[in-house]
This record gives sequence, C-alpha cells and structure tokens, in this order.
Amino acid sequence: MMTALSAPSFLPVPGGRVAYRDLGPRGAGPPLVLLHGGGVDGRMWARQVDALAGEHRLIVPDTRGHGASSTPDGPFRPHDDLARLLEHLDAGPTVLIGLSLGGRVAGDTALERPDLVNRIVVAGTGIGAPEFTDPWTLGVFAEWARTQQALDADGWVEAFLRFVPGPHRDGGEVDPLVLDEVRQMAVDLLAHHLPEDPTVPGPPIEFVADAAARAGTLRVPLLGVVGELDSGDHHRAVAGAVAAVPDGELVTVPGAAHYPNMERPAEFTAAVLRFLER
Repeated sequence: MMTALSAPSFLPVPGGRVAYRDLGPRGAGPPLVLLHGGGVDGRMWARQVDALAGEHRLIVPDTRGHGASSTPDGPFRPHDDLARLLEHLDAGPTVLIGLSLGGRVAGDTALERPDLVNRIVVAGTGIGAPEFTDPWTLGVFAEWARTQQALDADGWVEAFLRFVPGPHRDGGEVDPLVLDEVRQMAVDLLAHHLPEDPTVPGPPIEFVADAAARAGTLRVPLLGVVGELDSGDHHRAVAGAVAAVPDGELVTVPGAAHYPNMERPAEFTAAVLRFLER
C-alpha cells in the first residue's frame, strides 16, 4: 500500500503547474526541500516526512511530469520551477535534499540561485549531467528504451524497478513494501503523464549545461549520500560531487541501493540531521 502524504497545493508556472506540500513548523531553522528522483514523486519521502515534520518545515514538490504536477507541454527548467516555488513560499534560504533527478535539480538551483540555498544534499547523483559506463546500468537503460518502443508498459515498469535492488541483489532481497511503493509511483506516472505517442520523446527537461564545470564555485556545504549497493556509476557521481566542492562530505548507507531514504530511512535521516547540525 502506497504511503500517503497530505493533499498537495498547486503553484501556476509558465506552461503548467507545480504540486507541492508545505509541512511542519515555521521558524525552526532553514526549511528542508525534498526533491524526488525521476520516475517517482514526492511520496518517496514519506518516511522522512514522518521523522522530520514535527521539528522542521518541509517542502515536498513534484517535478513537472511527475506526481500531481502537470505534464509539460514544452521544454522547461525544473530549477526555475523550484525557484518560483521557494519565492512564492518565502522559503529561502533552504536546505535542498535531492535524490537522482532531484539531486541534479538541487545542484542547478544552488548554482543559479545561491540566494535560495543554505546547503545541499545529493543522493545517488552528482552535480551536472551523469556519465553512465557501468554495463549493468547501460543494460537497464537499454531494456527501458526497448520496452518503451514496444509500448510494453509492464516491461517498462519492471525495468525501472531494477534500480531498487541495484546490481548486487534481486528483488526478493528488498523490502516488498519499498518495491510496491516504487512500482505504484511508476505506474501512476504512466497513467497520468504518458505522452500521446510514447515512442516519441516528450518535451525535454533542460538543465544547467555547465553545472559540472561550475561545481567548484559552490560555496555551500554539500553532503553526498550513496547506497552501499548502488551501481558503480552512482558511487562515482556522488564521490565526484563531494570532491569537486570546497566543503563536501560523503556518507555511504549500508544495505541500500538507489533509494537509501526508503530502504534505510533511519540511517539516511540521521546522516541528514548530523549534516544540518555541523
């Protein structure tokens, strides 16, 4: 059963709307902004909401094309959407906590709008465009592309779910609730954001083109988090981000792959809280 969050609010943005939750008390330090990965949505942070909303203001948006946000009708920059949301909520400077796609949005926002960012956490990704060379990762992407071209929705979801156990386990070694929750979010994405012709790529998400080259200019602390059982590509990306910035710290979460916040929520949340207390 999918873990529930409160009903979202909505912010109009050029070409659509962004869904978000604004939770917890005000004035207890900088707000924490939880940015989800690609293919899932803000519900992936339900365990952190449960643990943190009593003492921290939490802002949990859905990127366009995900969750309750609108399907993009043209190219868009998610860090621009996020900046509009934080300005609308009068929330900056914030702590941006992003996994995978969300980590890239966090890095782009920190580079383009440093006035809105106090510090950042990137999980399972680095700063800027990822580079994939691990044969396991490339194989998953190839299967993902094949099932999309074949209009095989079930196969697409099953390929996507391989990121949950990662390259060193099979699905039977993962908490079935985590698998079910990720599956539900992926199915919901297909149900609500599928383009008219799924074989044709939709409007592109635009990122900061030179983000990786500019990582060394970041003047906010950065925590890089990676699951012990995640792919080699993701380990390299997180370590690269930590090494590139002036103030970086690396944490490896044992017994987890690409979703350490879901598989090992206590360890993930504790690492974030230690980083906030530095």
